[in-house]
Amino acid sequence: MASTPKFLIFFNVIFLASLSSSDMYYPENVWELSSPESQNVDSEKVNKLINLSFNDQSTLGVVIIKNGKIIGERYADGYDSSSHGTSWSMAKSYYAALIGISIEKGEIGSLDDKVGKYLNYYNDERSEITIRDLLDMSSGLDFPAHEHEKMFFQSNHLDYAKSVGVEKNAGLKWEYNNVNSMIIGDILHSVTGVKADKLLSKRIFEPIGMKDFKLWKDEYGNVLTYCCVDMSAQEYSKFGLLFARNGQWNGKQIIPKAFIDETFKVVWGFTPESPRRGYSLHWWISKHDDESKIFNTSGKFGQYTFVDRENDVVFTRITKYAQNNDGDIQKWGPLKYFRWAGVSTAVMTARTLLDLGIIKEGTDVVTPITEEIGESKEFYQDYEKIIDAMADLSRD
Repeated sequence: MASTPKFLIFFNVIFLASLSSSDMYYPENVWELSSPESQNVDSEKVNKLINLSFNDQSTLGVVIIKNGKIIGERYADGYDSSSHGTSWSMAKSYYAALIGISIEKGEIGSLDDKVGKYLNYYNDERSEITIRDLLDMSSGLDFPAHEHEKMFFQSNHLDYAKSVGVEKNAGLKWEYNNVNSMIIGDILHSVTGVKADKLLSKRIFEPIGMKDFKLWKDEYGNVLTYCCVDMSAQEYSKFGLLFARNGQWNGKQIIPKAFIDETFKVVWGFTPESPRRGYSLHWWISKHDDESKIFNTSGKFGQYTFVDRENDVVFTRITKYAQNNDGDIQKWGPLKYFRWAGVSTAVMTARTLLDLGIIKEGTDVVTPITEEIGESKEFYQDYEKIIDAMADLSRD
């Protein structure tokens, strides 16, 4: 067979890339539903992924996106497409994206700038820590067994984060430290003069049509940039699609592609977490081989948005969440006396007092709460099967 001239190959590549870009679908107020087969995906593979997810009774909802369209979706009894879940640490990936935007705007020089350039209080023993170190979870900051989850029970989360000193040299070891992410929020405030929740809404959520969400703050108005964005599985999927599409949305570059390319690299290929995953710039890496490269946002108790950028696939799964308060400013009320008792004790005490009606959520206490019914078990146990089922969506 005669070979195709090189200029024709080049023309075909450019033509197909242009066609793909112009035909790319983005959801607006309502997502377009599509059969899996019309997106070249086997329905049985979609059903397998959904069924695996719902083997865990904590699952609130699952959304599977291919080519920007919903090809699979299911919700637990009593929930629907408008039901909110809380992100927990998925929020880290959201606020990290603002760093990429600030670099593009010239507000931040680079990922390798020292944090002390923007926060004077880091010009001490922490002076060698860079923004990249914070985002890669390799800052070397003091790392207790509770990963600074005690910060969640404080009235002033930022004061807590500012007080954390160093334990080791930066860049040497991966340690999942919530303080890193809280400091990122203060950097953003320092360089823009705007708090991170307002930045997230204006610079990312509004441009991609995200409207129904809650961004949590502490009692002093500090944005919880290490956790706590509330919204639906469909809305979480929009953020995933934005990363799957290299930061573009309807022809507009929302997040710089260079930052997303940097995010979707393997920095820490193996972390001591369970399930075993890699890490890069506040994103996790679930699979990275010749077959597929799946990155994900991840939150406590089993909140995930998985992104397969090469195959334009997004898969979100969130767990059951109590939505019985209207506030977005954390308030601990009488539970503040348990904040130094330890994370497990504080959580158990809070749940017990709420269950007994001794304190009322939304009145005495205002905070994101995942009750025991929303804690994942089987999803973690089946994690490798679930990742393989997602990868299988794109196999012939």
